[in-house]
Amino acid sequence: MKNSIVACSILGLFLAFQSCKTNLKERDINAGSADFSRYVAVGNSLTSGFADGALSRSGQENSYPNMLATQFKLVGGGTFSIPYLDEGGGNDGSNNPGRILGFVLPCNSSTPALSPVLDPKGSTPLNNVSAFGPYNLVGVPGARAIDANLGLYSLLNPFLSRFCLTPAVSTILSEAMRVNATFFTLWLGNNDVLSYSLGGAVPPVNVLSPALSDTAQVRASIQTMLDSLTKNGAKGAIANVPDVTSVPFFTTIPWNGVVLTQGKADTLNALYTANGLGSITWKAGANGFLMVDSAAPPFMRHATASDLILLSTPGDSLKCGQWGVSPAKPLKDAYVLDQAEIATIQLYTARYNQSIAALATAYNVALVDMNSYLKTVKSGLIFNGINLNAVFVSVVHLSLDGVHPNARGYALVANEFLRSINLKYGAIIPLVDVTKYNGVLFP
Repeated sequence: MKNSIVACSILGLFLAFQSCKTNLKERDINAGSADFSRYVAVGNSLTSGFADGALSRSGQENSYPNMLATQFKLVGGGTFSIPYLDEGGGNDGSNNPGRILGFVLPCNSSTPALSPVLDPKGSTPLNNVSAFGPYNLVGVPGARAIDANLGLYSLLNPFLSRFCLTPAVSTILSEAMRVNATFFTLWLGNNDVLSYSLGGAVPPVNVLSPALSDTAQVRASIQTMLDSLTKNGAKGAIANVPDVTSVPFFTTIPWNGVVLTQGKADTLNALYTANGLGSITWKAGANGFLMVDSAAPPFMRHATASDLILLSTPGDSLKCGQWGVSPAKPLKDAYVLDQAEIATIQLYTARYNQSIAALATAYNVALVDMNSYLKTVKSGLIFNGINLNAVFVSVVHLSLDGVHPNARGYALVANEFLRSINLKYGAIIPLVDVTKYNGVLFP
């Protein structure tokens, strides 16, 4: 259940961020043409508050829907019920806890270094809270858009089965409809591309290694959601799909991370020549990792700047196990996205987003351009003096799994929703104070 992962011009962002500092008078705050009395949030891991590789109670408390619900209370919003987990280290869906920063001993070193490690509190059981529903937060880690209307999915996904009314019958949509919402947010489609990307775009062998979802199916599923959510006059906001190749899971490990002295390069060149691989050469300085490529004459080649090395690649294997260096250990397809695979992922993302934009117009709901937002964050920006960018671990807004935001990042997401909602419905709802939320916590 690894999941799944987040508009405007630079000038627009600057102006929008500056607007947070404006002290709105109470009389200025209003709901515009929207009714926020019953709010439901529908989505996947990004909606649930998933962070640091797991769903936890802390993550749920710091989810962007919970932040939105707090702001909506200023304009008549009501109770916002969340299917809380018990306290603990969280759960990734396979009974593993989330990650925290801890000290580890890197291979061949006696000097401790900071690295993401499993939370020592251990995994939090997925307690069943279905008897206390319905819930306003219907965020289901792992859910694709094409899963949202499938009854069987509520039996297969432990995050959904723990709070839904009837496993194997209930759907994400039916759970959302129990709230009889006057306002909704909808953010699905991320996992329809992310699950495939996290697996290195390796052809699927089973349901746990899915292919990219068919674009027509994604559109049809989201349209069904909007049909139901708006049928009683509810208004809402729908977010599009970020380019997942923008997040640190795909950008942290440098493609040319093999740094050699001239002597080591000479030794490797002799080894490769002796094994009949003289076409692959090494030089002093930075070299691309060796990777599998069926189109290359020896079925392997050096990585280039057009390739992305996945964060799932075992770190010690790269540093000490000669992965990506030894002729017997090229990086497998599952750990690399090549240029063609990246292009395919981005093509599907663009098609999903074309459908989402068209549906937002057809159903007259606010469109939240999270794709443009994430690209802007990747280049780096400053909010109230805090630097924000997509550099893994040191980043202020992303959690330790390299895909999902941390609490501060979810506050930024909430503000993107609020800007679009305010614009669409003529509302004046104050933005979330991002500085009140933590980034990565250092030990």
